Order: sequence, then C-alpha cells, then structure tokens
Amino acid sequence: MKILQQKSEILWCVFDLEGKNEKISSLEKEASSQSFWSDSRDAKKKMSKLASLNKEVDEWMGIESVAESLSELVDIALDDGDFSLYDDFSQEVLDLTEKLNQLEFNLMLSGEFDRRNSILAIHSGAGGVESRDWAQMLMRMYLRWSERRGYQTDILDISQGDEAGIKSATLQISGDYSYGYLKAELGVHRLVRLSPFDSDHARHTSFALIEVLPEAEQGVDVAIDPKDIKIDTFRASGAGGQSVQKNSTAVRITHIPTGIKVSCQNERSQYQNKTIAMKILTSRLLELEMQERAKQTASLKGKHVVPEWGNQIRSYVLHPYKMVKDHRTNFELSDADSVLDGNIDSYITAYLKSTLGGFEDTNK
Repeated sequence: MKILQQKSEILWCVFDLEGKNEKISSLEKEASSQSFWSDSRDAKKKMSKLASLNKEVDEWMGIESVAESLSELVDIALDDGDFSLYDDFSQEVLDLTEKLNQLEFNLMLSGEFDRRNSILAIHSGAGGVESRDWAQMLMRMYLRWSERRGYQTDILDISQGDEAGIKSATLQISGDYSYGYLKAELGVHRLVRLSPFDSDHARHTSFALIEVLPEAEQGVDVAIDPKDIKIDTFRASGAGGQSVQKNSTAVRITHIPTGIKVSCQNERSQYQNKTIAMKILTSRLLELEMQERAKQTASLKGKHVVPEWGNQIRSYVLHPYKMVKDHRTNFELSDADSVLDGNIDSYITAYLKSTLGGFEDTNK
C-alpha cells in the first residue's frame, strides 16, 4: 500500500488535477455565457473537451477515493491484529494497482484526439495474392486485438482479392483511447514466409500499408460544404466480380478541393453506404488538417517518417526463424504466432514510450 501510495503521488503530479479542474471551471464558465453557441462548431468542440476532462478527473478521483478507503481499512485491521481479510485486501491492492497502471499508461496518450475511436485502413501492397493474403492476416490481427481489449469493431468497407485475401479494408474500432493506441501501427508492415500459394514453396516478402485516422465529427472537427463534394453511385460486387447487385447501392464521394476519394459498398442501402463514406471522408479531412499542423511544428519534432512503401515500421518473419521486430524501437519477440493473434500491446507500449522522450517509468 505504501508503494502504491508513493506511485500515486508521483502520477498525481504528472496528471495535474489542479490544472484540469481550472480548465473545467473555465469551460463551464464559457458555456454559461449567452454568446457561447453563436459559433456552434467551436461550442461543440469545447463541450466535447469538457466531457473528456470531466471523465478523466472522475477516473482519477475514483482511484484516490478507493485507495484512501482501502488504506484506512488496512490500518484498522493492523491495529486490531485481524488478518482474516488479508486475501481480500491483497486482491483489492492488485486490482487498484492494475487500474493505476492503466491510468499511468493513458498519461502517454495526451494528444487532442487520442481518446477517440479510430478508423483503420489496410491496403495490400504489390505482389498479388501474397500481399492480399497478408492484408487479410493483418485485418484478423487487429480484430483479435480489439476483441481482447473489449473494443467494438465494424468493417466499414472491404474489397476482396480475386483468388484470396483482401485488396483493402476499412475498420472502425470503437473504445476509449482506440486512436491513441492504434496510431502506433501507422506505416508499412512486412511479412517474410514460405508462400502457401507457391507450388515451389519459395520464400516470399509481402507488404501492406496501415493507415490510422481519428474518428471525426462532421460539423465539429471538419465542416464540409455540400458544394465541395461529388457523389457517384455504382453497383456493388463481391469477390472476383461475382454477386453483382442489381441496384446501384455503392457510393463514391470525391472531395473536389483536395481530390480525396472514398467509397463504400458494404451495406445493402445507398443511404447507409453514403453515411459511412461521409464518415470516412470527414476523418480523412481531419487527418489532412493534422498533417498541416505537423508540418508547422516539424522543426520541433524532427524528421517525420511518411507511412509509404519503403518505410516499413515492422517486420514479421515466419521463415527461416520466427520473429517480429519493430524497426522504430528495435523491440522484438520470437512468438510471431501470438503477435499475429492480436498480442501487439507490447509493441504499442514500446513505441508510445519511445515518442515521449522524458517520460519517467514509475514502475521502476
């Protein structure tokens, strides 16, 4: 309990409860003014920030309250020489430590959009069926990771490969800090293995590109003028051009000023596909805005590695040995099967800690 309390005190300083409460008070004061809703987009942003701050403070206050109560009960038990609840107290301390460790990790996720849901896009690289199968393996890995964390997943759009695998897929992964975690996966992922599609069983190298976007709110994060978009409809098709629908339910939206194009053909109705396509477009426009901001601060952050072909962030080697290595942090594990089954938290943690610089590991 003493160690836990010492760790809590350190983290409270990092969390800056006083600063958070001052920000909450300031936002609540703004929200009560008559002119607050004169700019609805700005007002919605501030109300979203207020809700997020209140949730953070409530989480930390809850930890403090439980820790204080538990400490008092332990002191009483020690004074009375009563050890009958030792096992219960031990479990409470373990549970509290786990919650505190999670909140400690969340301190690394302080970006403007880190707490949001994410949209994750997978694109197979050159190499035909090999890369398309690899893209499907990655999709399964992220679905399994999301399942382990209790996140909700929805496949917004998917383009099947002609023989096997997928050409591309777009997933929405919903849950606290989904974007904050998954932004560590942005980049090119490389697979080395004996090909199951090659009769000679030769070794092949495949690539897939992972894009990660924060889920954006239309009209809040990004305002889209209806005049700036062009909407086309077409018939959706299944794998290999089969199962072509009779009605034009698939939707493609082009944002004319930026040239960004998004499409969706997964749903049965044109309205549903249009709604999903607009959601993806909004997030892509938010990403574009974030990239512009990043350019302005590039001199402070150093070289930015673009997630394009040739800039692989991680290699998954299944032959002649098994190993998964992250090239940004040099973190590696030999249990490649477990990693491909969704156990990627250690890679995400290593990357996020590497980007923090002066973050102190209070587990030491």
